[in-house]
Amino acid sequence: MPAEARIRELDAKHARLETAISEELKHPAADTLQLSKLKKQKLRIKEEIEALRHRA
Repeated sequence: MPAEARIRELDAKHARLETAISEELKHPAADTLQLSKLKKQKLRIKEEIEALRHRA
């Protein structure tokens, strides 16, 4: 898969995770463990995107 296509795919996943985090935070009793997992996934994706852009 070309780097540009992978970056677009990761950008979309990053956006979905951002939405999921925002939705979870709207709940009065937000699941902190779930939030932590989502944030870690989002960070890993961001790091992968940055690495791909650096290589390109």
